[in-house]
Amino acid sequence: MSSRETLKRVLKWIAPYRFLVAGMIVLAAVTVLTTLYAPILIGRGIDALVGAGEVSFQRLWNIVLELAVVAAVTALSQWIMNLLINHITYQVVQDVRDRAFRHLQILPFSYIDSRQPGDMISRISTDVDQFADGLLMGFTQLFTGVMTIIATLAFMVSINVKITLVVVVITPVSFLVANFIAKRTFTMFRLQSETRGEMTSLVEEMVGNQKIVKAFSYEDRAFERFEDVNERLRDCGVKATFFSSITNPATRFVNSLVYTGVGIYGALCAIQGRITIGQLTSFLNYANQYTKPFNEISGVITELQNALASARRLFELMDEPAEPEDDGDALQLDNPTGSVAFEHAAFSYRPDVPLIKDLNLTVKPGQRIAIVGPTGCGKTTLINLLMRFYDLQKGELKVSGHPVRKITRDSLRAGYGMVLQDTWLKAGTIMENIAYGKPQASREEVVEAAKKVYAHSFIRRMKDGYDTYVTEDGGSLSQGQKQLLCIARVMLMDPAVLILDEATSSIDTMTEIRVQKAFEELMRGRTSFVVAHRLSTVRNSDVILVMKDGDIVEIGNHQELLYKGGFYAKMYNSQFAR
Repeated sequence: MSSRETLKRVLKWIAPYRFLVAGMIVLAAVTVLTTLYAPILIGRGIDALVGAGEVSFQRLWNIVLELAVVAAVTALSQWIMNLLINHITYQVVQDVRDRAFRHLQILPFSYIDSRQPGDMISRISTDVDQFADGLLMGFTQLFTGVMTIIATLAFMVSINVKITLVVVVITPVSFLVANFIAKRTFTMFRLQSETRGEMTSLVEEMVGNQKIVKAFSYEDRAFERFEDVNERLRDCGVKATFFSSITNPATRFVNSLVYTGVGIYGALCAIQGRITIGQLTSFLNYANQYTKPFNEISGVITELQNALASARRLFELMDEPAEPEDDGDALQLDNPTGSVAFEHAAFSYRPDVPLIKDLNLTVKPGQRIAIVGPTGCGKTTLINLLMRFYDLQKGELKVSGHPVRKITRDSLRAGYGMVLQDTWLKAGTIMENIAYGKPQASREEVVEAAKKVYAHSFIRRMKDGYDTYVTEDGGSLSQGQKQLLCIARVMLMDPAVLILDEATSSIDTMTEIRVQKAFEELMRGRTSFVVAHRLSTVRNSDVILVMKDGDIVEIGNHQELLYKGGFYAKMYNSQFAR
């Protein structure tokens, strides 16, 4: 996306506030005109003082009063204009950030899984802030700067055309300098934004996994990685700052030439009597007023380049294809039966690495299905397909007799209750975490769910009980306690289909035995998929699927598979060898 295309996108976001923009432009025009009218009054005041015995105090007093009114009008219009500018800027930023975050919620898992979380966070937080700063400065200084230049030229022409030509001839040099620098600045700021996102990802990775970092004595290598990214960020930051910082001095030098040219030529004209001393004073004021916006605009261009580079990264995120929407005639699955069927299913994360090739599986309502196999065989992938986090590339998946593509995603997932190996808690109270999937649940329902999974006792011992506030990482909670809260969350939902992906892997053996009893009660009459490495937890399953390299190599119950003496028997005996 080029800089021009990005700017067009930004203008589209501003378009809904065009009436406010129009009001801002009117106020900017008033501010500029009153500001530029002041030098004329000052020139007239000087002319009223020049000459012995020719001072007109009445005329001078009238000019002073008029100048006071002009100053008051300028201050009021500028104040209201700044209010409008701030409102427009932060409203646009809010709209963009809302849209970006909403789009993030509908991006496919293939995008989320292939990107660094820190980079996405950087785009929605840091890049939006950079975009806001550039937009605010653009509104504040760009409009008033351009208007000042045009109006100043008009006022100067009204005083003396020839002196105005001196100004106009030297002016293009400022544009050439600013344009030369701006082209190089955009590239530097874009690289700076990308490197900043990389640093955010690295810091998030190191902070979020600090225990692992320390456990493996990874601190020195982590610092080396950080130092490398930090050095690159410093390098591109210095270059971006250098190019942006030379813009102002360069344009100031050119503008000084303008002021010098006006001063010399204007003085000669005054000596010859072609203009008055007051008019020369006004002209010199206008030369300052005229050149000042070029300095500001050159600074604005630098900030706009930074803002456009940040906006480009944000728009790239928003342009990522979202998950395909549900079909218009998609079914709302209100009463799922719990039946599941894979028919000649094929799926792979990468085209060159096949995973599931030709899967056929029929699960009857109420059956308890265990999925076992070595790491990387496709167990969790099967769960991703059931939840429709990913779609099959070939074949069909049917739930409750309907193809999943003909069921709305929300109603499909509402019928599942899932407990994963990795625990996740939201920043909030214990009560809010258990009621995450059912926010309308009463306190009694939450307590009952916690009792069923043996979490009630440790919750009650906490400082504020169910009102205890916990952070995303669980704070002082152990891994097992966090897992119990996640299990209670699903227990409260009372879903039609259960998915347990290593759900008890972080719980001690005694607690696991008690939780398994709760699961027995929860799974009764419901279709259940249990992914497990510890085969002791799947012996009571109705059907055990043994997966290897994406294929189901064996199927049967525990006794049947042991009797066969195949791959399952080998795995089981390796865990329970005498």
